[in-house]
Amino acid sequence: MLKIAITGPESTGKSTLAQQLAQHYGVPWVPEYAREYIAHLGRPYEAHDLEKIARGQLQRWQEVLGAQPPLVLYDTELLVLKIWSEHAYGVCAPWILQELKRQDVDLYLLLNIDLPWEPDPQREHPHLRQYFYDWYKRELEGLGVPYVAISGSSEERLLNAIQAVEQVRQLRSFQ
Repeated sequence: MLKIAITGPESTGKSTLAQQLAQHYGVPWVPEYAREYIAHLGRPYEAHDLEKIARGQLQRWQEVLGAQPPLVLYDTELLVLKIWSEHAYGVCAPWILQELKRQDVDLYLLLNIDLPWEPDPQREHPHLRQYFYDWYKRELEGLGVPYVAISGSSEERLLNAIQAVEQVRQLRSFQ
């Protein structure tokens, strides 16, 4: 089973790309649990909510993995929660950090900030997009995980992402 995580700053097209790739490959994708959680929260989120969101995200992953599809796409992952927590609160729950190190992903697609910002009540930092992109890149490099930066229009992103996924699939077939 090949696991692809789509990550990056707010409003970079993560959900759109996850849906497009899922449709292209005819496989499941795991939506971002944080959106659902915050939409039903009824109050501003707090630091302790981020661990609940992380646990909910991982539970969703397990539900999809149980069906054993050949490829699964994660619309966001625990690096998003780490960066969100550290930016908002200056710390990250140890459990999230521990699970991030154990996160089993074959390829991360880091989405660039070259799409226009789309306002959304759950988005907070249109003025910090480059700051966050650079932070994601540093974190991925620090984790030593395979990643590919994805840029361009929505159509170009899809083509670039498919190319990256196919390269990983070819590498795995030779192992």
